[in-house]
Amino acid sequence: MSLIDIRNLQQAASDFADARDWRQYHSPKNLAMALSVEVSELVEIFQWKTEEESRRVMTTDERAHVEQELADITIYLAQLVTTLGVDLDAAIQAKMEMNAVKYPAS
Repeated sequence: MSLIDIRNLQQAASDFADARDWRQYHSPKNLAMALSVEVSELVEIFQWKTEEESRRVMTTDERAHVEQELADITIYLAQLVTTLGVDLDAAIQAKMEMNAVKYPAS
């Protein structure tokens, strides 16, 4: 069973980068750094909020900002997966199996 299929996103992100001649900048290092920056921008939205405020963020004017940051994170992740040649579905399945052993449901 496939858990995730990002091939369409990978293709769209590649096409977008190719049209702008950006692939030259898409080294694993640069993509990992860009991904980190985007995650930090998501974290910034929740900074200083209480637990309850953070749970309500998607019902506020900040929803669009959260969605934009999640989209940026996902796009950079897809580009990094492509650049590194990682089978993300297989990696996720393996990690979930490891977590199931490490953290049994009992």
